[in-house]
Amino acid sequence: MDKKGSILMQRYELGRMLGQGTFAKVYHARNIATGQGVAVKIIDKEKVMRVGMIDQIKREISVMRLVRHPNVVQLHEVMATKTKIYFAMELVKGGELFNKVAKGRLKEDAARKYFQQLIGAVDFCHSRGVYHRDLKPENLLLDENGSLKVSDFGLSALWESRRNDGLLHTMCGTPAYVAPEVINKKGYDGAKADIWSCGVILFVLLAGYLPFQDSNLMEMYRKISKGEFKCPQWFSTEVRRLLSRLLDPNPSTRITIPKLMENPWFRKGFKPVEGKEHSSSRDVLEAFGEEEEEEKDNKDDDRSSNSKTDYKTDTAAMRPTSLNAFDIISLSPVFDLSGLFEKSRREKPEERFTTQMPVSAIVSKLEEIAQVESFKVRKKDGMVKLQGRKEGRKGLLAIDAEIFQVTPSLHVVEVQKRAGDTLEYHKFCNRDLKPSLKEIVWACQGGDLPAAAAPSPSSKLAD
Repeated sequence: MDKKGSILMQRYELGRMLGQGTFAKVYHARNIATGQGVAVKIIDKEKVMRVGMIDQIKREISVMRLVRHPNVVQLHEVMATKTKIYFAMELVKGGELFNKVAKGRLKEDAARKYFQQLIGAVDFCHSRGVYHRDLKPENLLLDENGSLKVSDFGLSALWESRRNDGLLHTMCGTPAYVAPEVINKKGYDGAKADIWSCGVILFVLLAGYLPFQDSNLMEMYRKISKGEFKCPQWFSTEVRRLLSRLLDPNPSTRITIPKLMENPWFRKGFKPVEGKEHSSSRDVLEAFGEEEEEEKDNKDDDRSSNSKTDYKTDTAAMRPTSLNAFDIISLSPVFDLSGLFEKSRREKPEERFTTQMPVSAIVSKLEEIAQVESFKVRKKDGMVKLQGRKEGRKGLLAIDAEIFQVTPSLHVVEVQKRAGDTLEYHKFCNRDLKPSLKEIVWACQGGDLPAAAAPSPSSKLAD
């Protein structure tokens, strides 16, 4: 039973309850080892499974691991038992930005500071292929220093969630903050929808009320679809112009974040901050591992996401020194070209393929791709490092390709983004890397492997 004073997973002492929802409770807690205050979200696993929210919880964990930024609430670790999932998160003590606005509109400088922090966080999320989809003052928290923290990624979407048309289609969010293209149900760009919500938030901070208000929901949607709003007389000319670009009902002409960051009103006093890379991919496994693994976890002090125990999907486990040829083949998701690029590894994008070509041919092919794209190439100890020459949104794109020898005639190659922007990496993979590698990728044919060792063509790595 989780209650005040109880010790959770031998790591945290629970304090008072901070909030409660249908499927989760949030407690103030103390890290026993460090004394650090944290917020612990306790989710009833049976309830979320019963209502089909497993994917949403998995996505929330994956997203929070991707977006390590000073203006985003941080997820420290995820732990699990058979019945519960525990999120240990950054404790943000200043409450919701909504509470500050509820006391009255903010002065322009204060509103601009929060808006700058919001845009910095949202831009970082977008660079990692994450779209929040529920931005509103209630989901913006303030720490003890008054810095903004974006929270609640329960409705977020990942870049990979887009359909064949390149758009998202799930209608979600809070009505007053939702972009018109989301309401129209014809598909939408997640980044542009988030920008609209940021525009609504800026209006609310400066006005103290919503730009699109009506007691009739359909009438409110009509105003949103047409971009019908009126600025109060105290808004400056610069703010009015910026809001007209942010709350443009046409997503194709709506201002983008790069253009927004060039805006003179926005740039005043702007101090950009950098996010961090995070490579852990075990939290989803921790929360939704196989039952026998959970039992083992309980015997081993309910191992946390920081455990050093190897999972079969880890890079280290792909080394031929620890696995034989058939082990590695059985782990490879690639026995047809459609599986060449794994879609399940979301936290540190990684691709894996098998080939029967010699190392020299693999390296030559990678060098050929690098030359076409003007990448610098460095080779050392079975590793080919590709370094971009052009600055992207998050600096130079850097890619590692590591080659493992299974047998003299079979190799496994893992391609991984080391630095730079995730979306630029995805584009490079889909536009250049994947088509160029078709010549050397080994597609398994019937009879090449003993039946007991050869997986079915549809086999995938477990997430």
